[in-house]
Amino acid sequence: MSTGLEAIRKRLLWRATHRGIKEMDMVVGGFAAQNLERMSASELGQFEILLEIPDQDLLAWLTNQETVPPNLASLMLSQILAHKPGTKE
Repeated sequence: MSTGLEAIRKRLLWRATHRGIKEMDMVVGGFAAQNLERMSASELGQFEILLEIPDQDLLAWLTNQETVPPNLASLMLSQILAHKPGTKE
Protein backbone atom coordinates (compact mmCIF):
# COMPACT_ATOMS: atom_id res chain seq x y z
CA MET A 1 0.00 0.00 0.00
CA SER A 2 1.35 3.37 -0.88
CA THR A 3 2.01 5.96 1.80
CA GLY A 4 -0.04 8.49 -0.19
CA LEU A 5 -3.17 6.33 -0.10
CA GLU A 6 -2.63 5.65 3.59
CA ALA A 7 -2.58 9.40 4.30
CA ILE A 8 -5.73 9.89 2.21
CA ARG A 9 -7.51 7.11 4.10
CA LYS A 10 -6.53 8.62 7.45
CA ARG A 11 -7.78 12.06 6.40
CA LEU A 12 -11.04 10.67 5.03
CA LEU A 13 -11.67 8.64 8.18
CA TRP A 14 -11.23 11.76 10.30
CA ARG A 15 -13.62 13.74 8.08
CA ALA A 16 -16.17 10.90 8.11
CA THR A 17 -16.18 10.69 11.90
CA HIS A 18 -16.24 14.45 12.57
CA ARG A 19 -19.16 15.63 10.44
CA GLY A 20 -21.20 17.66 12.90
CA ILE A 21 -24.33 15.58 13.44
CA LYS A 22 -23.58 12.64 15.74
CA GLU A 23 -25.84 10.27 13.82
CA MET A 24 -23.97 11.03 10.60
CA ASP A 25 -20.64 10.59 12.41
CA MET A 26 -21.83 7.11 13.35
CA VAL A 27 -23.24 6.13 9.96
CA VAL A 28 -20.66 7.70 7.63
CA GLY A 29 -17.77 7.16 10.04
CA GLY A 30 -18.77 3.57 10.71
CA PHE A 31 -18.97 2.89 6.99
CA ALA A 32 -15.56 4.49 6.51
CA ALA A 33 -13.97 2.54 9.36
CA GLN A 34 -15.15 -0.73 7.84
CA ASN A 35 -14.48 0.01 4.18
CA LEU A 36 -11.70 2.55 3.60
CA GLU A 37 -8.86 0.03 3.79
CA ARG A 38 -10.15 -1.95 0.83
CA MET A 39 -11.11 1.03 -1.34
CA SER A 40 -9.14 1.75 -4.48
CA ALA A 41 -7.82 5.22 -5.23
CA SER A 42 -10.83 5.82 -7.49
CA GLU A 43 -13.26 4.72 -4.77
CA LEU A 44 -11.51 6.95 -2.25
CA GLY A 45 -12.09 9.85 -4.63
CA GLN A 46 -15.78 8.95 -4.90
CA PHE A 47 -16.05 8.74 -1.10
CA GLU A 48 -14.38 12.12 -0.72
CA ILE A 49 -16.96 13.67 -3.05
CA LEU A 50 -19.77 12.12 -1.00
CA LEU A 51 -18.31 13.65 2.15
CA GLU A 52 -19.17 17.06 0.68
CA ILE A 53 -22.90 16.30 0.93
CA PRO A 54 -24.37 18.24 3.89
CA ASP A 55 -25.38 16.20 6.95
CA GLN A 56 -28.93 17.53 6.75
CA ASP A 57 -29.35 16.04 3.27
CA LEU A 58 -27.83 12.70 4.28
CA LEU A 59 -30.03 12.51 7.36
CA ALA A 60 -33.17 13.29 5.32
CA TRP A 61 -32.27 10.50 2.88
CA LEU A 62 -31.35 8.10 5.69
CA THR A 63 -34.70 8.64 7.41
CA ASN A 64 -36.62 8.54 4.11
CA GLN A 65 -37.90 12.08 4.60
CA GLU A 66 -36.57 12.84 1.12
CA THR A 67 -35.33 10.76 -1.79
CA VAL A 68 -31.79 10.89 -3.08
CA PRO A 69 -31.65 13.08 -6.20
CA PRO A 70 -30.90 11.01 -9.30
CA ASN A 71 -27.73 12.99 -10.02
CA LEU A 72 -26.28 11.97 -6.62
CA ALA A 73 -27.48 8.37 -6.53
CA SER A 74 -24.65 5.84 -6.55
CA LEU A 75 -23.85 2.39 -5.23
CA MET A 76 -21.49 3.84 -2.63
CA LEU A 77 -24.07 6.35 -1.37
CA SER A 78 -26.61 3.52 -1.11
CA GLN A 79 -24.10 1.48 0.88
CA ILE A 80 -23.42 4.40 3.22
CA LEU A 81 -27.12 5.02 3.82
CA ALA A 82 -27.68 1.29 4.43
CA HIS A 83 -24.84 1.09 6.95
CA LYS A 84 -25.98 0.18 10.44
CA PRO A 85 -23.59 1.49 13.10
CA GLY A 86 -22.09 -1.22 15.25
CA THR A 87 -22.49 -4.00 12.68
CA LYS A 88 -19.98 -5.61 10.39
CA GLU A 89 -20.70 -5.66 6.67
